Amino acid sequence: MSEAPTVTQENANAEQPQGPRSFLVSSAPHLASGTSTRCIMFQVVLGLVPLWLAALYFYRLDALILPLVTVAACLIAEAVANAMRGRDQRSLTDGSAIVTGLILAFSLPPDLNPYMAFIGGVVSIALAKAIFGGLGQNLFNPAMVGRAFLMICFPAAMGIWTEPVTLARIGDTAVDGVTMATPLGAAMDPSVLIPSLWDLFCGRVGGSLGETSALAVLIGGLFLVFRRVADWRPVLGMLATAFVYAAIAHRINPEFEGPMFHLFAGSMMFGAFFIATDYVGAPITPVGRILFGIGVGGLVMTIRLFGAYPEGVMFAILIMNALTPLIERWTVPTPFGGHVAAAG
Repeated sequence: MSEAPTVTQENANAEQPQGPRSFLVSSAPHLASGTSTRCIMFQVVLGLVPLWLAALYFYRLDALILPLVTVAACLIAEAVANAMRGRDQRSLTDGSAIVTGLILAFSLPPDLNPYMAFIGGVVSIALAKAIFGGLGQNLFNPAMVGRAFLMICFPAAMGIWTEPVTLARIGDTAVDGVTMATPLGAAMDPSVLIPSLWDLFCGRVGGSLGETSALAVLIGGLFLVFRRVADWRPVLGMLATAFVYAAIAHRINPEFEGPMFHLFAGSMMFGAFFIATDYVGAPITPVGRILFGIGVGGLVMTIRLFGAYPEGVMFAILIMNALTPLIERWTVPTPFGGHVAAAG
């Protein structure tokens, strides 16, 4: 029979844990998927490339200036917020501020003054992200907060839309741009010609920098869905609800535009694929994400049908962001085997 190994005092001390054990505390979700925030964010940037290319084609220099200004503003605000909180600057490279800046830029009028766009970028990070504690802690979508701030401070500038061509021509005179109504604005004015569905699909209409071309949004959005970067549930919930709502409204009152018009017009497609799928502002439960999309789609159509403002995606997203904690409480999945009764 072999002898048991002798444990010396030195060996016993070596087997003891050295120092206190660390306990990691972080925001939900807590399941690791083998990817990183940087990887996800830069895939979102890739998904936004078709929108940017379409914007370059339709708006030329404006499509280059606005994204650069808003991204720079978001990065500067992020760096200042990190310095004020005594944090390192690693968050500047995770891509979240870049995505916020791009989404904000694509939701703005092409001819917006760059200094206004810069203010919007600073507000997006400072008031909607940093003030809550940084990435993963914010309640509202940062880009939509920045856009709402600009709507309040500069309502006239935020309501000026230009024709999506490099040089518009009036008779035989070439001009730099022509002010025009957006499709949703035209739908509210019987004297204005409604653009065709093909023009809406391709992007030959007035609107925000990255929302006019439904084709470009579909290409970039479906890329994110197939890569599983964007969840299909809020997208389906939002678009299906808007389609059914618009179909019923059009059936009741034929003067209200049909469902395909409302899917292609405004920022409906852009909001569904790139804003409603936000990881932080939307619920984390599968059923909750469907309900979130349904709520956004219903609110958008309600605002378009009954409100004085022709577009409603920004307001709908912010309202549903505020309801996200309640939706998560209502849609907590049942554990496998059912709930266990508390001991009496």
